Amino acid sequence: MSDKTPSTTDKSYAVDKSDDEWRSELSSAEYHVLRQAGTERPFSSSYETDPTVGVYNCRACGTELFRSETKFDAHCGWPAFYSPLAEDRVEYIEDKSLFRTRVEVRCANCGSHLGHVFEGEGFDTPTDQRFCINGIALQLQPDA
Repeated sequence: MSDKTPSTTDKSYAVDKSDDEWRSELSSAEYHVLRQAGTERPFSSSYETDPTVGVYNCRACGTELFRSETKFDAHCGWPAFYSPLAEDRVEYIEDKSLFRTRVEVRCANCGSHLGHVFEGEGFDTPTDQRFCINGIALQLQPDA
């Protein structure tokens, strides 16, 4: 996000749990992605192509993060959105792993890793951004 300054990881969150609490509440796969910044296998989440209308919440704390109306098929193997529900729902962290600089996306309420955001890839979306989000980091709440 060129106009955003990535935050640092040494901050407190509204939802602040111990490592043991997170481990007891999340499956090992959820813990790996959400708390250890892991990545699920591409094309392993049904959310990538799920047409259900609703809100995608953080699986760790339940914060509403994305709406289905901003989801698009990026053919990348993970659910892709062009915008979060509101900018204050996510935070951006500079990620220099994998021999390049990327922008990590975390839940602003609990600090859980969600995925990464990319820009300038040529997708025909209102923001020209792709929030590439691990499906295991989300919980879909269908509209009534």
